[in-house]
This record gives sequence, structure tokens and C-alpha cells, in this order.
Amino acid sequence: MNTFPLFFKLEDRKVLIVGGGDVALRKADLLSRAGACITVLAPSISHEIQALLSDSKHQLIYENYNKTYMSGARVIIAATDDETLNHQIHADATELNIPVNVVDTPPLCDFIFPAIVDRNPIVIGISSNGKAPVLARLLRARLETLIPQGYGKLAKLAGDFRVEVKAKIPTLTGRRQFWERAFEGQVSQLMFAGNENEAIAQLQADLDKTAADITAKDATDTVTEAQNTMGEVYIVGAGPGDPELLTFKALRLMQQADIVYYDALVSPQVLDLCRRDADKVFVGKKRSNHAVAQLGINELLVNSAKEGRRVVRLKGGDPFIFGRGGEEIESLQAHNVPYQVVPGITAANAAASYAGIPLTHRDHSQSVRFVTGFLKAGAPNSNFKSFLNTDETVVFYMGLHSLPRLTEGLIDAGRSAETPIAIVSNASMPNQQVLTGTLANIVELQEKNQLPTPALLIMGDVVSLHHDLAWYNLHHQQHNENLSETDNNWLRGGTATTPKSNAHQQAHALSMIANLATKEGDLEQLVID
Repeated sequence: MNTFPLFFKLEDRKVLIVGGGDVALRKADLLSRAGACITVLAPSISHEIQALLSDSKHQLIYENYNKTYMSGARVIIAATDDETLNHQIHADATELNIPVNVVDTPPLCDFIFPAIVDRNPIVIGISSNGKAPVLARLLRARLETLIPQGYGKLAKLAGDFRVEVKAKIPTLTGRRQFWERAFEGQVSQLMFAGNENEAIAQLQADLDKTAADITAKDATDTVTEAQNTMGEVYIVGAGPGDPELLTFKALRLMQQADIVYYDALVSPQVLDLCRRDADKVFVGKKRSNHAVAQLGINELLVNSAKEGRRVVRLKGGDPFIFGRGGEEIESLQAHNVPYQVVPGITAANAAASYAGIPLTHRDHSQSVRFVTGFLKAGAPNSNFKSFLNTDETVVFYMGLHSLPRLTEGLIDAGRSAETPIAIVSNASMPNQQVLTGTLANIVELQEKNQLPTPALLIMGDVVSLHHDLAWYNLHHQQHNENLSETDNNWLRGGTATTPKSNAHQQAHALSMIANLATKEGDLEQLVID
């Protein structure tokens, strides 16, 4: 963050605006909605400002700028077109330690006016730190369409009931769960439909029932109490790393979690989308280095749920594709812990898509197989004779560190040494890298290029399509071409292995571009003046 978002309380506080034109009018309009006592200082003040600030709490001073009028101001706005004067106002305000905003001059601003979505008392501010105010306003317009006006009334209703809820529901967790049920259930629906009185009645009924349930639960024995306070576990696929590839359900449950147990493959960008005040516990595993053993993870999930907490087990990729999600739900079932499983985009799909390598293709591959490079307890997967079908794509998870053994075993089992293979590192992320070669030379290429983990291997004829179909972050990718091989890539200006005429090459390239450009939604362009 370049700036830290804060919300100022300005009700009945003095705000000085220097300037009396249209810019000053816009700022005065916003500040008056916040209840500020506005002083406008300018030799000429527009009729619109006079009409807006006709209330006796405001003051209009028809004079040239004078530093003495800063006295008692909470914030100061410089809204003049005089650059020298604006610098002077900034200097004077800085000397007095009063926050100042010089309109449309970011270097002279201690704070920034955001684009505002107002659902009083819910307020959302959007800022580009002065870099792209038009873009901020476009985002605001989008949010305006997504957030019903009823959210403001819903927040006011919550404020009216807050003291009573605190008195009747003694625990912080209990109160939070009560409010989440209200905001996601019938109370919110009634408010959004305009049935305010019915919403109030429903919230009161829900509160009374919750309080009665708490009283009844307190009268039961310890076993029954433990059963009634059981939480729930959400086993969530976090996808390959790009947070935009999360599902809506994954994001919703991540926002509800009391505690998050996350893997090494979960990107910081994805983890940052979890509820801010949730406990976040790293339980990642890298080869033989396990922060927490799997049995220990199973125990953590069960114990946290038995404490009444909502638990997210956040896994890179998909929980059921080499994610050991099955083992975890077996443990949850054995202890009668409720759970949900949320699929994620597995690394194979992401790596193939972002590398431009179709896992199946009518001319190259009629099936695909996902294989782990290591089995239970770290034993290598050496069933090489089952990978001889040239019409099949094979994706090896956790195979990078055993690459020499894999390639040697495949060749010895009868797979052609010229079989194409790719290494995709950090799939879908800005630092994604792709290295292509053959079973004969990929080890040497990897020793030279040192692509890091997390990475997986894609083997099969479809890998040959990478150079033509790669679309993501081309300038970051590492390929297997030396200088002569680069010349053989016709999209880079050389000659293809199968000769093509220049006209054929140009027509093919233009056709690919045209097909992308004409598909609605494939390409978006945002122009900001």
C-alpha cells in the first residue's frame, strides 16, 4: 500500500476550503454529507456553494487567503488554480501539522479523496493514489451496481441491536456467528425487499431463540454441550496461485473461517483473501521437510472443529488430486466432524492452460493421465512401462527432483528419447517459467536453467504446440531453444521444422490474432484519458 486508508470523523469539526469555484463545490458537497462545519475562504464564491452551505454552521469568508483562518481546522483543502498559492497553503498547513489536500496535486496531498460508495453507515473508499482517478471512478460505478442500498439500513439495524445482542450472547464467536446468520439469511432478504418492520421482527425472534438455546445448552451435560458447539471444516482448493482462479464458494468460506491451516503451495495473494482476523497456521510440506505431519494436521482439524471453530484447510490446487484431502475427510468422518469440500483448479490444468499446452488434442493426444512422481512414504513411482502410449499426455506431479530417474526410466522402458516434455514452474503466477525439450535433453536443459519448484512435468506430443500457443507472460518464459533452435520457431521469425511459405506463416499468425480479437470477452481494452 502506498497510502493507508483511514476514515476521518468530521461531524461538527472545522474544515477549511480555500477556493470558491467548481472544484471547491465538489469537495464541499462531500464534506457536508459527513457533517463537517465548512469554512470557505475566497474573494469570490459561487452561487452554488452559497446555496449548499446556507446553514448557519458553515462560514463563507470573501477574502484573499490568510494563514490565520487555518486556526482550529481539522483538515484543509486547497482548491485554487493558483499554483504558487497552493504551495503556500501546503507549507502553512504542514507547519501547523494540519492534514492538507491540494486538489489534483498528489505530491502536495497528505490525504486523498477516494471514489466513495455510500451506504451509510457502510462507506467504501476506492483510491488509485492519484495515478488513475478515472479508473477508481469506474470501479466505484461497478461496486454501486453490486451493493444494494439495503446494506445501509441493515447496518443501522445491527447498530440498534448491538447492545442487546452482546448482553444475550456472551461469547465473541457466538455473536459473530449470530450476525453472519442474520446478514446472510432472512433478515437481510427482508431488508433488501423493503420490509424493514418485518426484518426487525425477524432479527428479534432470531435473537430470542438464540438466547433460549444458549440457556438450554448451559443446563445440559458436558457431552451434549460439546456436540452442540461443534464447528465445521472446509477443505478448500486454493488453485495454482493466481487469486482470480479461486471459486466464489472458496472465497466465501475463506472469509468465514476462524482459523486457516494452509499449505506451502498456497500463494500469499490467495492467503491474503482469508478473513483478516482469522488465525493462519502454516502446515506445509516440501518433499521430506514437513512443518506438520499429516496425522498431526488431521488432529488439528478435528480439535479445532470440536472447539466450535470454522476451519479452512487451504490446499494448493485441488484437494483430491495429490492433495491428501481424502485422508483428511476420513479422519473427520471418524470423529463425526461436519465438513465440506470445495474443488480447486489443479496444477495440471493451470500449468497446461497458462503454458499453451492442451492436455488433449485431436491430432496429438486422446487421453491424459495425472501421475505422482512419489508414492506413499516417498517411494518413487517407477511403473515406466505403463507410460508408452504415444496418444496419451502424462502429467507428473512432484517429479522435478526425480527428473533424471524419470527420463532414464522412461527411455529404458521403450519410450522414444525424442518424446517432447515440458517443465512448468510457478504456473499462473507472474514469475511462471516454461522449459521445453525432449526426454533426451530435458535434464541437461534443467541443469542449465534451474527452474524452481513448485513445478510439474508435461510429457507427450502436445508439448510441441507450446511455441505456437503460448500466450501468458512470454517475456518471463524460458525455452529450450539455443540460437539455432530459436531460428526454427517461425513465430519468432525463423523457419519451421516443416517448411512454410512466408505468406503461409503471415496468414496463420494474422488468423490467430483475428480469432482472438473477434471473440467477445477474450480481449478487453480500457482506455483512460
